Amino acid sequence: MKHQSGRHFLQIPGPTNVPERVLRAIDGATVDHRGPEFQEMSREVLAGLKHVFKTKAPVVIFPASGTGAWEAALVNTLSPGDRVLMVETGHFATLWLNMAAKLGLRPECIKGDWRHGADPAAIEAHLAADRSHLIKAVCVVHNETSTGVTSRIGEVRKSIDRARHPALFMVDTISSLASIDYRHDEWGVDVTVAGSQKGLMLPPGLSFNAVSDKALAASKSARLPRSYWSWEEMIAANQDGWFPYTPATNLLYGLRVALKMLLEEEGLDNVFKRHDRHAEAARRAVGAWGLEVLCANPAEYSSSLTAVLMPEGHSEIAFRKVVLDRFNLSLGSGLTRLRDKVFRIGHLGDFNDLMLLGTLAGIEMGLELAGVPHKKGGVQAAMDYLARGEAAQAAGKAKARAA
Repeated sequence: MKHQSGRHFLQIPGPTNVPERVLRAIDGATVDHRGPEFQEMSREVLAGLKHVFKTKAPVVIFPASGTGAWEAALVNTLSPGDRVLMVETGHFATLWLNMAAKLGLRPECIKGDWRHGADPAAIEAHLAADRSHLIKAVCVVHNETSTGVTSRIGEVRKSIDRARHPALFMVDTISSLASIDYRHDEWGVDVTVAGSQKGLMLPPGLSFNAVSDKALAASKSARLPRSYWSWEEMIAANQDGWFPYTPATNLLYGLRVALKMLLEEEGLDNVFKRHDRHAEAARRAVGAWGLEVLCANPAEYSSSLTAVLMPEGHSEIAFRKVVLDRFNLSLGSGLTRLRDKVFRIGHLGDFNDLMLLGTLAGIEMGLELAGVPHKKGGVQAAMDYLARGEAAQAAGKAKARAA
């Protein structure tokens, strides 16, 4: 390969860019995971995670990708043959459904067009028809990474309550946690699934379950086989700052730094505002180019990523190759049903205005080089929006100082 000077722009929707401070923490010497230094760190991390999930419930950490956390959520709470209601919002929701079937569960699928989030009314109707309460869990992806569509989890919770259904509520937040506002306790979620490599600003390798009392009670009678994924041993050991088997020690040191950045230095509310702002700037660029955002409902726009439809007859694969070869910029591909139809702009994690504008500049130049029909001015539209926001913020601060 020829040498390309400068940094690589990794703007897929995860894994995301890892801050230098986090990398340096991971790069430290491995310590005894049975010693006091590790115990102090793990207690700190486990407490900090509760603030990110907005829960008082236990948060379990597994050395795994988010797929492991999917499996842990299912095998700890369900039994062979249990019916599970799942919503087809995109590629990853479909993968979770396929996993449920492989584990011996009976998934029932509410079909979707991959341009809308989970429909609370459809979920309510499906549950209301289940008068015998045979459905044991409802599984929804909060932010579908393949489509850039965010489901309204609070509204889904209300739909379950209106149906007076006792099913467990499980939510995948792999590409939304620490990027989009999420409330495990307030929204009555029983199991929240997450991974380390997106909003938490870490490499892949850690997965998480936030677990309600109701889910813990269900785990006592669940009969799907589990050993590595068992919550019981994990939660018991975690109470004293330990793990039942060797944890991903150095990733946990990185997580401690990432949590400090998110919770203490920037603050979660500011993190969410930053993601909202960058997402809006990206969408304004797409609109100025004359292209179309895949998400069809503005109320469900993702703040983690933007999926962009290619004009008819033009290949996203060819376009992304031009952008990668010419500008050393990686964009997300279209997955399964969306293959060669959309490209995805990741704008989550450790990300700022100039990184966004550099990404959008690479896209706009790439559209030109690849011969994709578009209008010019997308970068300018995003820049104008970001500059107005900075000006308004500065004026607000000046007004506050004067008062």
